[in-house]
Amino acid sequence: MNYSESMKRIEEIVTALEAGGISLDETLKMFEEGAKLLKECQQELEQAEIKIDGIRLDDSTDVTES
Repeated sequence: MNYSESMKRIEEIVTALEAGGISLDETLKMFEEGAKLLKECQQELEQAEIKIDGIRLDDSTDVTES
């Protein structure tokens, strides 16, 4: 599942949990799924940030070397 799909699923989970009417067992399963997806999204964002920082570093190095 990519980042956008994960975020969409998280939104679906939040909406369902806020609406209520779900059994405790199902609520726990959905909460667990949402927590897992959030962790995966956070890791993806951290990797993107590392790549961006690397690009910025490369760009600033190129400018100072010119």
